[in-house]
Amino acid sequence: MNVRLTFLGTGTSQGVPVVSCPCRICSSADPRDKRLRSSVMFTVGGRNIVIDTGPDFRQQMLRERVKQIAAVVFTHAHKDHIAGMDDVRAFNFTSGAAVDVFAEPLVQDALRREFAYVFDGSDYPGIPKINLHTIHSGLRFFIDDIPLTPIPVLHYRLPVLGFRVADIVYITDANHIPEASRKLIRGAKVLVLNALRREKHISHFTLDEAVALAEDLRAERTYFTHISHQMGLHEEVNRELPAHIQLAWDGLTVDS
Repeated sequence: MNVRLTFLGTGTSQGVPVVSCPCRICSSADPRDKRLRSSVMFTVGGRNIVIDTGPDFRQQMLRERVKQIAAVVFTHAHKDHIAGMDDVRAFNFTSGAAVDVFAEPLVQDALRREFAYVFDGSDYPGIPKINLHTIHSGLRFFIDDIPLTPIPVLHYRLPVLGFRVADIVYITDANHIPEASRKLIRGAKVLVLNALRREKHISHFTLDEAVALAEDLRAERTYFTHISHQMGLHEEVNRELPAHIQLAWDGLTVDS
């Protein structure tokens, strides 16, 4: 199965640059230091599967000129990963159909709270039309004929799902991956991990922790995402990393 991964956003919850921040990262002219909130898109056989719809979802779809999506899949319910769901309605207009949305029960509860108008039975024109599907950690599911394996990880005490599609694994917002989940990752050719900054954090991998984990999991290529302005300049950090481990950037595409 040929799969393309597009990094829609590689920033943390505040994005980069951070509002009102004068630091040299936020002031950088390098486009790789401009990071929208973290999200990716898997493309298989011309079908696009979006992982998370953060506050920048509309901008990301416009930048990548996305004309259709097969589904949206959610990793967890934090605002920087669900806030843009309203904008799926654009695809309702162009396709004439509801958008399939896949999420765990706890994430579905959050969607119903945050977007109550979507689920209250109203026929008001312009309300996003979605088909909500339940998924569970560790249990493979299909979007059309495309298999996705949810990989349970921990974001401090919050359960979060990573996803494996063929030989690509995407994990965001984590600071612990249980051994059972590592078994679901091993053998992947491309691994995406979150790496927030250099200093210790309560719920995210640091740069050193992410490098150590990447070496343990032994993917052919590893890319770091969910990067804060505290990490440093893209070019400088990448020079420190092994050739097979690099920081991702917005708009990067990876094929497997």
